[in-house]
Amino acid sequence: MRLSVKDCGQRGCRQPGMGHACTCAMGNVSRFIEPVVLRILKERKKSYGYEIAECLPRYALTDAIIEGAALYRTLRTLEANGYVTSTWDEGDGPARRNYSLTRAGHTHLRDWAHLMATLGREMIAFHREVTAQQEA
Repeated sequence: MRLSVKDCGQRGCRQPGMGHACTCAMGNVSRFIEPVVLRILKERKKSYGYEIAECLPRYALTDAIIEGAALYRTLRTLEANGYVTSTWDEGDGPARRNYSLTRAGHTHLRDWAHLMATLGREMIAFHREVTAQQEA
């Protein structure tokens, strides 16, 4: 089934002509930044903000553009909650803050994975119900 696609007119919309519906107007999904950041830090072991930002498009769970301010807000929140720790690396050039996952962060990532599996099943059920109603 091919979805109808049109430019939603939202700033930063990346969907026109890509063959699926735009999610720009579907509300705030910024919380989905958190599991992506946790995954990147698990894979990279240690990373600074700019490196994480470069990885975001590859791992993003939505088509929304993740802006730098949202990334750094998320990193600060994760650190305040004990899921991430950071250290300042001073070397050639400006000092950079390197982030790494804590033991609690690994657990939090597993919790996110479980939650997302549950949400995925519920979304599939929602889709089946809605499309069945449309076909009836």
